[in-house]
Amino acid sequence: MHQQEQQSGSTSASNPPLDDDNMSFSSLVQDLSLRDPNAPRRRGDASVSTIDDRASRTSHISRAMSYASTAATSVSISGDISSQLHGGYAHPLARSWQAERQLTKSMLIYPLFVSDNDDEEVLIPSLPNQYRRGINKLVPFLEPLVHKGLRSVILFGVPLKPGTKDALGTAADDPEGPVIRSIRLLRQRFPQLYITVDVCLCEYTSHGHCGILRDDGSLNNQLSVDRISDVALAYAKAGAHCVAPSDMNDGRIRAIKLKLIEEGIVHRVTLMSYAAKFSGCLYGPFRDAAGSCPSFGDRKCYQLPPGGRGLARRAIVRDINEGADIIMVKPASQYLDIISDAKELGKDLPIAAYQVSGEFAMIHAAAKAGVFDLKAMAFEATEGILRAGATIIISYFVPEFLDWLST
Repeated sequence: MHQQEQQSGSTSASNPPLDDDNMSFSSLVQDLSLRDPNAPRRRGDASVSTIDDRASRTSHISRAMSYASTAATSVSISGDISSQLHGGYAHPLARSWQAERQLTKSMLIYPLFVSDNDDEEVLIPSLPNQYRRGINKLVPFLEPLVHKGLRSVILFGVPLKPGTKDALGTAADDPEGPVIRSIRLLRQRFPQLYITVDVCLCEYTSHGHCGILRDDGSLNNQLSVDRISDVALAYAKAGAHCVAPSDMNDGRIRAIKLKLIEEGIVHRVTLMSYAAKFSGCLYGPFRDAAGSCPSFGDRKCYQLPPGGRGLARRAIVRDINEGADIIMVKPASQYLDIISDAKELGKDLPIAAYQVSGEFAMIHAAAKAGVFDLKAMAFEATEGILRAGATIIISYFVPEFLDWLST
């Protein structure tokens, strides 16, 4: 058998086979040039070529070139023609067409920390380039961003005056507090700006937890929901376009929706649920900014455990059934599977993702250390969130994105 294979594969050295898999493309080209009828002839060669002879050789070369092209293609690829993908993203515009979702300015929501010190503008050390501002500093800061295309903000109140915090968080819906005053101001000065407001008690309670506590220190869910829904209603009546409860108490979406219905304003207020908000170590800079660190214990009994994918899915389904208009996942980059789940479970709803303070700070720290370029990583992380299924991004990178997306 071996001899037969050798015999069947043997050819004259002067006439190598064109179908030899080992033949290089350069060998094919060289072979064609040797057959070229226009190549100079040596003395001793036939001095005259007949028309038929030239035509025959031209035809032979045409066939050989066609075969060489086929052979070269077979050398360059292995498999079906569909394996050739590079042409589909060789150009920058063509690369952008490969994305199912393009990052746009209208997708972005920018978090703002508003204190009850009207003239404050203080840098938050653990949150690069981010400030806590009083109401008198909001308009000068936001004006250029709005001109660049800022479409939405989310407000977090930060009460700093002594004696403001108590066990019930009564300052949360104070008409003279920073949030309600900011809603009214922004509605007046920036009529096209979409105002979302975080709804929680942790910034306003003396204990720093996201609701009202029992005597033993555990969360009283019923009283907390009643209080949270009152605060959400106050923000909506003040002019907020969207209320977003982040407290994670059971049943608060239904309670807020019912109060909006009773007040007759449900038709003009969006209800965004922090449906899948996970406990963890990525909130540190935010707590520095908002002054919302618990005075004892932690929030693991009401925020989701990092491994609780099933719990997250149940919470998403629950909040959809209770009337949520938007589902949020928080944090974002570490929970891309949950974003994907949210899109699957709420396929007819917008899905928001909050790239939280710890995610933002880590990207800045690594960029500062030279690990990668800040802009490139900001886009890469955000596009990963979009790819997972989000259509709304809450991010501290919004001011930079407004510039980057303009160029």
